[in-house]
Amino acid sequence: MVSRPRGGAAAGVAAALCALLLPSVAAAHPRSNDAPGGAVPSYRSADGAVPVAGTASSADGPQLERAKVYSDTISPGQKKYYRVRLDDTSSAFVSTVLAPPPGSRSDILDGIQVSLVSTDGTSCGSSPTVYFGGETTRPIAGYASRRIGDSSLPCQEAGDYFYTVTWAGTKTGGTAKWPIELTYMAEPGLRAGAAEPEAPTGWSSKAPSAGEGKSSRKVSGGTGFNDAAAVDDGAWRDDIRPGESRFYRVPVAWGQQLFLRAQLANTTSDGSFFAASGLRLALYNTARGRVSDKSAGYTGAPTGIDLGTAPAAYANRFEGDSDAESAMRFQGWYYVQVSLDPNVPGSVPLTLDVGIEGAAQQGPPYDGDAAAAGFGLGDAGGTAGGTSGSMRALGFTGIGVGTVLVVGLGTWYLLSRRRSPAEGQADAGPVYSR
Repeated sequence: MVSRPRGGAAAGVAAALCALLLPSVAAAHPRSNDAPGGAVPSYRSADGAVPVAGTASSADGPQLERAKVYSDTISPGQKKYYRVRLDDTSSAFVSTVLAPPPGSRSDILDGIQVSLVSTDGTSCGSSPTVYFGGETTRPIAGYASRRIGDSSLPCQEAGDYFYTVTWAGTKTGGTAKWPIELTYMAEPGLRAGAAEPEAPTGWSSKAPSAGEGKSSRKVSGGTGFNDAAAVDDGAWRDDIRPGESRFYRVPVAWGQQLFLRAQLANTTSDGSFFAASGLRLALYNTARGRVSDKSAGYTGAPTGIDLGTAPAAYANRFEGDSDAESAMRFQGWYYVQVSLDPNVPGSVPLTLDVGIEGAAQQGPPYDGDAAAAGFGLGDAGGTAGGTSGSMRALGFTGIGVGTVLVVGLGTWYLLSRRRSPAEGQADAGPVYSR
């Protein structure tokens, strides 16, 4: 005799469907930072980051694949080798983030030096050392690159190359193991025969009054590149703790300039102090290359830092790898880092004014999908303010859950009607439980 689903079975179907689908609802809510005044959170590594161990010998370096994120550690005095395989059609950008644990101390010239070289030792391009620039640490990042398309440049051939990460600074040894995060991005080259775009002219570096006269919107900055809160044109209000860095990301299209102003309010703590680099404002491009880094002293009175960029343009890359103008070479998400010195006695209100100037322009004639390679303006984990994207995802997921539950229960009902003729004579219809 075939038994028919009853109310308990329906509940089981619903429970199973919810168990299957609710993880996607939970995933729509990224982790938030601790409340202001609590412990400073550590740098949040990328979801699915692949653990890897760079080696002291170039012969044994692990392979880094494009579009993946890797995690490793580095100690004072170390130099680590990795391998990357470059094609002969794409520009390559291999980056490293050094993310010391909160509260770590450094020397003024501590930092990281990265390089990309051929197996015969030829450098593929200059990569300036990135320093902390003080006695206190914060996440810092830099990349090494190979520009494709000019036969006079080195490293144009396809094949294996070495990528190195070196602890730069005065410390020659130690037991500290600080986390590093590595990424390899490949930007398509231009179509055969296409003319290289010219650099924009006539633009002004004078910052407009970003956010002036606009009500500030609340935002909670992330711990790094992976959970940076998305913001757009306007004024944004946050809180920052001593020793903390807050990260935000801004969409910048071809031809657009980005203007920023980070403002600290006054402190309400008793006592006088002076932090020489109390406030820091840094900007990184889509491939995690530093665009600019500024600092200002802080005594507890209101203070701020302004930062403006060149228009985002493909031709900027010809200006030199260490130049801030050169770093504005992509369309895509740009990352803003605001840091507060650990010697400041308490949490401080922070306002970030964002100005995006200029009309979006047509991009270069890529021979491939630049957006799919990470050089586009598609969503990278959320929307402005860091909440709207989650709520939209939750809404759509909720609709999906409801729809599937209705379909599932409807299927249960139809199955309950499919019984043998003898069974139909014994029962007048399906039994429902309340």
